[in-house]
Amino acid sequence: MAVVAIDGPSGAGKSSASRSVASHFGWSYLDTGALYRALTLFVLEEKISQLESLPHLLDGDRLSWYGDPVEPAIFLDGRNVNREIRNAEVTAQVSAIAANPEVRGFLLSLQRSIINRADAGIVVEGRDIGSTVWPDAELKIFLTADLTARAERRSAELGATFSDSEVQKALSARDVIDSSRTTSPLRQIPEQIVIDATHLSLEEVVSEIKKLIHQLGLHDVGESRG
Repeated sequence: MAVVAIDGPSGAGKSSASRSVASHFGWSYLDTGALYRALTLFVLEEKISQLESLPHLLDGDRLSWYGDPVEPAIFLDGRNVNREIRNAEVTAQVSAIAANPEVRGFLLSLQRSIINRADAGIVVEGRDIGSTVWPDAELKIFLTADLTARAERRSAELGATFSDSEVQKALSARDVIDSSRTTSPLRQIPEQIVIDATHLSLEEVVSEIKKLIHQLGLHDVGESRG
């Protein structure tokens, strides 16, 4: 099984690139951020104040992931929460909750279990995949872009809901939280291949990742769809 780990800050284009690459090779896909968002939604809905209790409250299959890159889905108690985890309240709280060591420990086990179940290959995106979740990944990428470019892309996704300056401020604050947390902070590690997407289109980013996969011979694990 081939594991491609794509880490980087919010708004760099990890999700779109990861899904495109996984779909091309017929591999599975894992958006670890969706797991953190679903857990945050659970905390908010259940009004949980003691995050240490989460491993007991969310045991079994209450939180599950469907990793088809064309139509990925996250389920909470069997309910598809793809839309709900993207709401403003979850977005405002997810970084703080994700910084909690108990939360990260609980989801670390779940992420590794999902990766282990992949049939051929899997593209995993997040903040600490190459450094913590799967340090033995065959390909480790750090996908980044400058703050202005990331804010423009995120604003385009959100439509007219927020201004570029509001989005940029939110991304900057999230960068600080993600990179300064005690447990598994967002950081670039030496073995990662850095792709700066500031001036690259999605197609160019995907092309670069595909090229790296072919260079390493990882494409032989799955069957390319052209």
